[in-house]
Amino acid sequence: MNPVKIAIMGYGNLGRGVELALRQNPDLKLTTFFTRRDPDTLKTLTPDVPVYHVDKALEMKDEIDVMIICGGSATDLPKQSPMYAKYFNIVDSFDTHANIPQHFDAVDASAMEGNKVALISAGWDPGMFSLQRLLCNCVLPQGHDYTFWGKGVSQGHSDAIRRVEGVQDAKQYTVPVQSALDKVRAGENPEFTTRQKHTRECFVVAKEGADKEKIKNEIINMPNYFADYDTTVTFITQEELDRDHGGIPHGGFVMRSGVTGVNGEMKQMIEYSLKLDSNPEFTASVLVCCARAVNRMNKEGMKGCKTIFDVPPAYFSPKSGAQLRKELL
Repeated sequence: MNPVKIAIMGYGNLGRGVELALRQNPDLKLTTFFTRRDPDTLKTLTPDVPVYHVDKALEMKDEIDVMIICGGSATDLPKQSPMYAKYFNIVDSFDTHANIPQHFDAVDASAMEGNKVALISAGWDPGMFSLQRLLCNCVLPQGHDYTFWGKGVSQGHSDAIRRVEGVQDAKQYTVPVQSALDKVRAGENPEFTTRQKHTRECFVVAKEGADKEKIKNEIINMPNYFADYDTTVTFITQEELDRDHGGIPHGGFVMRSGVTGVNGEMKQMIEYSLKLDSNPEFTASVLVCCARAVNRMNKEGMKGCKTIFDVPPAYFSPKSGAQLRKELL
């Protein structure tokens, strides 16, 4: 069987992660990079794979099975995913939870018009955590959901800070409130506001002469990102950021605290957790297995926008149904 031909759109941390993940999946083949930069200046880890400017993408629509779009959720994906879903099967990692329905509708209209499959909001949250929340709700219909993220670097939130006028570079950490975690694990079924569950720590390098107070106020009041959290903004030098905040770790927990029994006397707790040395490389690994599923779904005649809820789990795997039943069931 011929390998699935994969294109990477965008070559930041996530794009490099996809490039590495594809090396672990021999049924998928990286054939193309697309970039908004000058292609001659882009140094990839796979120099034998050609790099093209994004302006060339539509000319190659018949040569690519799935395009993995590795842009940011703040400004890139809302434009790129609907634009390309008409011409390519795509996967993206759109992670602004509040705007997913709107993003879905825009991408769905495009993909339906082009008879393509587009899987949006793939990754670990939204993505794997979303699937766990769904399963847990089905298993324990009487209960409460809890999701905690971190401590770790949020790529989307860091990207949003870097787009603030006057910001040269930045890293943002999401930090769960330990007392909140403890209450959930104790089976107390607490009710939390958004602010009570997490704090956000921002380390920002300001451009020379930039108004730091203005930058701080814009960050802490940013809707969908920081306005609903206790947020600290610390200004540091580029050297300090590179030295002390060079990694991109992350992780988190999905919990469902529920009850069973005649009178709900049996307490049941589900906890699913991730601990990641590299957020983008793990997210990329999810995008890659989703690309396999998208290709299969389109070949079976499906079209339109999908989420991880819509994919049969076996479609993520290169293994046959017989292998899966024997090895994993």
